[in-house]
Amino acid sequence: MKKGFSIVVVYILLAGLIWAGVFAWKNLRGIVPALKKPPVDITQIINTTGMPLKLPPGYSIEIFAKDLPGARDILIDSSGNMWVSQTSQGKIALLYIQNGKVVEADHPLLLQGLKNPHGLAIDPENNFSLYFAEEDKISKTCIYCDGQPETVIDLPSGGNHKTRTIGFGSDGRLYVSIGSSCNVCNKKNERRASILSMNKDGSNAKIFAAGLRNSVFFTWHPTTKKMWATDMGRDLLGDDLPPDEINIVEEDKNYGWPICYGKNIHDLDFDKNTYVRAPCQEPFEMPSFIDIPAHSAPLGLAFFENDLLVSYHGSWNRSEPTGYKVVRYKLDEQGNPKGALDFITGWLTKDGALGRPVDIFVAADNTIYISDDKAGVIYQIKKL
Repeated sequence: MKKGFSIVVVYILLAGLIWAGVFAWKNLRGIVPALKKPPVDITQIINTTGMPLKLPPGYSIEIFAKDLPGARDILIDSSGNMWVSQTSQGKIALLYIQNGKVVEADHPLLLQGLKNPHGLAIDPENNFSLYFAEEDKISKTCIYCDGQPETVIDLPSGGNHKTRTIGFGSDGRLYVSIGSSCNVCNKKNERRASILSMNKDGSNAKIFAAGLRNSVFFTWHPTTKKMWATDMGRDLLGDDLPPDEINIVEEDKNYGWPICYGKNIHDLDFDKNTYVRAPCQEPFEMPSFIDIPAHSAPLGLAFFENDLLVSYHGSWNRSEPTGYKVVRYKLDEQGNPKGALDFITGWLTKDGALGRPVDIFVAADNTIYISDDKAGVIYQIKKL
């Protein structure tokens, strides 16, 4: 009996190993570039030998700042200095800028010991009031002056998707994106997988839009003033499903997660309920505005010369890696997409990933700054 029991255990373990192997082969073969240390230090080559990164003719790229592991959100304040959240490091760095160069990357006001800090925003009515979002709260602090941070509002935390991005809209309200706590599930907290809006003191907080699995970054169209947001689709549906998305986010609308994705496609793998009507149709659920290849992991987005730049952080849940680039979406006068082309490529090599682009910040003079949390740098791109 004991021998028979041992044989059963062995078979169970073997079955488990086979299942794990099949699962990894199907879903995780392409994870290496996301996890592996960069094959070379990009700061040692991009400004010397030139171009591991490729751009269209007429643009230059260089390392603007380095030694910033985990660099994510970028903000330039009214003094012309740059703030950078280093989410994995639990801190926010201040870069002093003089004559277009970083002269110091540390400061006594450096915020540290934070819980996954990410989003940064300046009060539009007070240039010295910096708002920053951690996984579990939004706080504000006075920059270039004395004072301690004070909590504006507490946020739901735990589970997956720990970044919180913030921004002030033209209505003066503060917006924050809060990703889902899971890959795909029926959420228990209505504030997860949504974008909230509130007064700048945290009062009158309400859900602005729902059904957004993980809209890590958002911005506003310079003309229409409508919110545009990237959104990451769920994992474990294979290489090509579901698409990642760019959405034009409108108040009181639902963008489908967890039961719908893309152009109102019903996720039958997750949702096996029977409905009287199709559950993924307008006006009940909003379709994506632009579909992006699955698992590209779109993050930062910014308008540039009437077009849209989007950073593809790069896949992990895919047999063959995809993403690891910045894409330019050509837009017509009404903001409708006319096509897409690669704007910056070269991070993904046969030996691994040199970096992973995150946030995109376009300055008033059209200089582009892009953060890279893998290489720990900020790139500067200029038009020649």
